[in-house]
Amino acid sequence: MKTNDTATILVGTALWAIALLVLLIAQPDAGHRWWIWTCVSGICGGLFGLWFVRRRDRRGPPPASEEAVEPATAIPPVSPAPPAL
Repeated sequence: MKTNDTATILVGTALWAIALLVLLIAQPDAGHRWWIWTCVSGICGGLFGLWFVRRRDRRGPPPASEEAVEPATAIPPVSPAPPAL
């Protein structure tokens, strides 16, 4: 399935940035300052994801294997019954 990973990551990162701006304007109390750092880490994660996806897309798809893959039709072996006591 083809998806637009770059757009998805950009939207998520933009939402973290908006949340950060709201928190910087609202100035949460001292017990909730960690929300700001959660937004910062979300933005950093989004930037890393953007870099990773673009790097992956530049490399292209992995080469396809030329040998045919046969479906598994063998029945797995049955484990022996536990010893009787």
